[in-house]
Amino acid sequence: MDNHLVKVLLVDDDEDYFVLIGDWLNEVSAAKFQLEWVSTYSAAITAISQGRHDVYLFDYRLGSRNGLELLRESISIGCTAPIIMLTGIGEPKIDLEAMQAGAVDYLEKSLINSAILEKSLRYAIERKRSEQKIREQAALLDIATDAILVQDLQGKILFWNKGAENLYGYCAAEAIGSFVNKLGDAEFAKEQELAKAVLLSSGAWQGELEQVSKDNNKVVVESRWTLVRDRTGQPTSILVVNTDITQKKQLEAQFLRAQRLESVGTLASGIAHDLNNVLTPILMSVQLLKIKFPEPQHQPLLKMLESNVKRGAALIKQVLSFARGIEGKKVTLQVRHLILEIEQIVRETFPKSIKFSSNIEPNLWTVSGDATQLHQVLMNLVVNALDAMPNGGTLKTTAKNINIDENYARLHIDAQVGAYITIAIADTGMGIAPETLTRIFEPFFTTKSLGAGTGLGLSTVLGIVKSHGGFIQVYSKVEQGTEFQIYLPAIQSTVTQENADSDLPLGQGELILVVDDESAIREVTKVSLEIYNYKAITAGDGKEAIALYTKHQAEIRVVLTDMMMPVMDGPTTIRTLQQINPDVKVIAVSGLSSSDKLAAAANSGVTNFLSKPFSAKELLQTLSSVLNAN
Repeated sequence: MDNHLVKVLLVDDDEDYFVLIGDWLNEVSAAKFQLEWVSTYSAAITAISQGRHDVYLFDYRLGSRNGLELLRESISIGCTAPIIMLTGIGEPKIDLEAMQAGAVDYLEKSLINSAILEKSLRYAIERKRSEQKIREQAALLDIATDAILVQDLQGKILFWNKGAENLYGYCAAEAIGSFVNKLGDAEFAKEQELAKAVLLSSGAWQGELEQVSKDNNKVVVESRWTLVRDRTGQPTSILVVNTDITQKKQLEAQFLRAQRLESVGTLASGIAHDLNNVLTPILMSVQLLKIKFPEPQHQPLLKMLESNVKRGAALIKQVLSFARGIEGKKVTLQVRHLILEIEQIVRETFPKSIKFSSNIEPNLWTVSGDATQLHQVLMNLVVNALDAMPNGGTLKTTAKNINIDENYARLHIDAQVGAYITIAIADTGMGIAPETLTRIFEPFFTTKSLGAGTGLGLSTVLGIVKSHGGFIQVYSKVEQGTEFQIYLPAIQSTVTQENADSDLPLGQGELILVVDDESAIREVTKVSLEIYNYKAITAGDGKEAIALYTKHQAEIRVVLTDMMMPVMDGPTTIRTLQQINPDVKVIAVSGLSSSDKLAAAANSGVTNFLSKPFSAKELLQTLSSVLNAN
């Protein structure tokens, strides 16, 4: 103790004992202690409520009341000063009850002397100071945003700060005394044991842990453990500091998934390009054969061949959609009409065991999009929902306006600040397991049986939504259903309608320069053009095309050029042609309908684009549009 004057209050109905206590304290040092005395229970309560004393000495026997009652009432009215209980010989039960009620020490009157009294008072004061220091430290720990807890070596929680309450949802009263294994599953318990083994050998451990909160939500923490030892060096407890990194891990997962899909998409794009080059001459040749062999006995076989080629082309378009390469014809449209079309299909074709409902915001904003592609997105999702409810269930579609703020954008890697419409398709089906949920957008990944699905449905959905500047969120629990939320950037504009296809236009003998490194595509395109009253010459690369154009510039009306060629690619060929003739008319063609190819063509002033494989009808309509343009 320092030289601070310690104020002591004795509560005892025997004045002689007050004199005796005073003498003992004087023997120690008259300057250290100031003793006061009250003889009744009520007087003691009055004095204690004033909070003027540093230590209290309570005699157990106080007439009709007793010191144990006084002890409990003192603590209940907020007394924080240490209390020492004075008892007679042979009253260990009372001594134990006093300690359990909050006394810091007990003394048997017949055994007290000046040394024992001073030692007890010293202990009480030091304990008060220690407790105050602990309270101050605990207050600082409660300010910390990290979850800080202390557990014994068996995993029982001894301390639990506010940060832990906020992270896990358990208040201190619920947590203290329980075991830390309540924060996880069996796998978490194993991780705890492994961490503890490292801790006991090295004194510290650090790593990531997956835990669960009170409401059963997954929590990922960066956990740091420190082994606490007593004065003899023996381990007594473990100090744990957990930093919540759940959002960080979610963003990392989104980023890694985006990278993985990007790399797979690049591979898929390359394969799709080559396949489109293969399918283009086949499709156009079949259409030429239908004209060359109009007899009824030939038509079924040719139609079947044409149908399968188109089916292959559609499959490739799905791959390109996943690769975010499809650039459809975007117009300002109202998604409400698409949802109503889907609703009609569902009500007319889905089993009656599927209950359907929709809720569309009355003033739903418009979007810039390709109606066919967005229809494909919605159809894909409702069919998946049907497959998830083999025994029936509820399918609900909602659409509403939403403004995304900076906080939301920070937590979702594909989101941007601004106005969106969100379309949610929710089912009450079997749900998706967590390990499957991370892979559902990968191309060719499917949980369906062989022949029941290609695994391209959701990858196509993702590609189309991203090509529209949007993103997707998925929420699912096994046996509780799944909800897909599609976010599309909203615009404020008038809805436009697409014009119906015009009749197949014929040429008037115009000369067309066809440029492609695939000889089959060159020849079949040339034959098709000549059948429909055009003339055509061909070039195998950009360099040959420049030479032919220079020679026949006066006659050539349109240049039809591939964008990906050896020697000289499409964009370079277009720029060179424009140097020869700034008014040259060009149609850009590619097996990859990607945005960078469109941009390269657009930067050269080209606005007409054909995606392989294209039909004779698409070729003729595009040519007519270019030739008749001002």
